[in-house]
Amino acid sequence: MKRRNFHELAESFLAMMRDERGASEHTLRAYSREVRGFADFLGELLGEDADIRSVEHTHIRAYLAVLYDKGLTKASAARALAAVRSWFKWLAKSGFVEANPASLVSTPKLPKHLPRVPGMEELNRVLNSMSAGTKGEDGEEAATWPERDRVIFELLYGCGIRNSELVGLNLESIHWHDDAIRVFGKGKKERLVPLGDEAAAAIRAYLPQRQARLEAAGKAKLVHDGALLMNLRMRGACRLTTRSVGRIVKRIALSRGLAADVHPHTLRHAFGTHMLEEGADLRAIQEMLGHERLSTTQRYTQLTVGQVQRVYEETHPRAR
Repeated sequence: MKRRNFHELAESFLAMMRDERGASEHTLRAYSREVRGFADFLGELLGEDADIRSVEHTHIRAYLAVLYDKGLTKASAARALAAVRSWFKWLAKSGFVEANPASLVSTPKLPKHLPRVPGMEELNRVLNSMSAGTKGEDGEEAATWPERDRVIFELLYGCGIRNSELVGLNLESIHWHDDAIRVFGKGKKERLVPLGDEAAAAIRAYLPQRQARLEAAGKAKLVHDGALLMNLRMRGACRLTTRSVGRIVKRIALSRGLAADVHPHTLRHAFGTHMLEEGADLRAIQEMLGHERLSTTQRYTQLTVGQVQRVYEETHPRAR
């Protein structure tokens, strides 16, 4: 096997992530930054022509120390280590190294923070105000396209989908007869998510406006095809971006009195948390969120003290 330098091996790994694993753009950006950064570090430390098999766990620890010196948090260092581990796992599987030195490096201990989510009453108030077309607390209409922006909130909170999954929805993704939407998640994995009555009503109210704006922009061919959520100015393929969704969610959340740190993933957290609080089975929530591991679902949800107490009192024979 012809020896390749650090950067060539890094690019081969990233190509595999993109072409074989179908990694999302967000994942690719993160892995590209971390893996290329470590390849640069190895080139400076060991020389550009050094053999990848000469890399040891001490080199990885030294790289983490450099990250800390640059002011990176433990969470950022943990993400970098995860990317390096994945790279060397692939290198070992592909025969470039005999073992994964990153497996000998412990993950930085992170503080356990439960995700902060708005309460059910808060989110219902926001969604009801959007459907009623009322103004925000400052008296201004926060939504630039109220019908579309209500769909955004209804799908993020009502279906628990990711921001990237939301903007990836096409008209054909809506299965009206099954009351479901077809979502492509991480790794292009497909799943069906229930479509609630409120979300369906929001979509039906939005579609005529979508059609009118497309026809006015001379893009009538997209009326019955293409993206579900359109950008305001009908640019390019007209598909809304994840960045725009983030801005829309934050603007509306602030205008409705929610916390300043609310973002699209907050609504996904709230979906799982509120369903759990209402008695939904954790495995059912896992399926709807599209998590491979149940442990991931447990991190996305949080039990209130009141719920724990209630479950204990209702189920344990010595509690009554």
